Amino acid sequence: MDIKQLNALLAVAETGSVTRAAQVLHLVQPAVTRQIRALESELGVPLFERSRNGMIITEAGEVLVDHARRAVAELERARAAVRADPGMVRGIVNVGLLDSVTDLVAEPLVAALARTHPDIELHIFTAFAGHLRRWLYDGELDLALLFGVADPSAITVYPVAREKLWAVAPREAGLDPQQPIRFSEVAAHPLVLPTRGNALRTLVDEAAARAATEPQIGVQTNSARVLKQLVAAGHGWTVLPAVCLMDELTSDALSIAPLNDPAATRDLVLATPRTARPTPAVEAVAAALMHLLHRAVATGTWPSVSWNADGPNGAIHER
Repeated sequence: MDIKQLNALLAVAETGSVTRAAQVLHLVQPAVTRQIRALESELGVPLFERSRNGMIITEAGEVLVDHARRAVAELERARAAVRADPGMVRGIVNVGLLDSVTDLVAEPLVAALARTHPDIELHIFTAFAGHLRRWLYDGELDLALLFGVADPSAITVYPVAREKLWAVAPREAGLDPQQPIRFSEVAAHPLVLPTRGNALRTLVDEAAARAATEPQIGVQTNSARVLKQLVAAGHGWTVLPAVCLMDELTSDALSIAPLNDPAATRDLVLATPRTARPTPAVEAVAAALMHLLHRAVATGTWPSVSWNADGPNGAIHER
């Protein structure tokens, strides 16, 4: 089993076709076929089922793909680190961002690193908190900004900020951003909410329990953008963190107000795997990310947030 075979495996799994995989890898089709067959011969199990519709990965193939993806990523990071000049911060950094914060930091982070550390190759992955935690546990991410970490035993977490939850209603509801609203008033309307299992939905359910209310839930979706679209169209009210509502503070598409519930908050943290010591490149990305978040809090771009980190950069190597 070698790196060429693993690359062939990943390319076929992603494209579903030996022909397309060969194009991606800039190889001839027979070469890719030989590499897949060599892997299957070595392991003694089929990795794909051949069909008229392409290559369908088997259960054994899916297991190997998971391991191969991590192995190839580690080799790429090692290659970048070994080639780095002394004193130069260089390497590949896989950073995970909550889907709700991408508009706030993704592009500014790329721009900041292009200025200060142009030799860092940044890979940005966006997902919900549960997915980000799992990718950290599996070693697929070097760093992630997330919340809802109940068991930090497998990861190291660094406090970032505490963010209030807001009620979001159609424009005609006339909510006032300066006037907090009780959750019982929100629950008096049909709600559109994230599905159960989503960390934000758990926070909303806890708020409902504190208010001793049983909300009437209509539509459920795990997309903050879809939630806001449904509310704007009059399908109900919802609850979202402040970072999702930056545009709404200056527009009249929706009406919003913070929840009058001190416990209705989420604690954002920066997390790294415990199994790997952060590299200088990871530390540089973490510092840049923390600086951007602190600036957003200080300028009011990120509303109703209290800063929990030790300083504006919160560099992970200082802790």
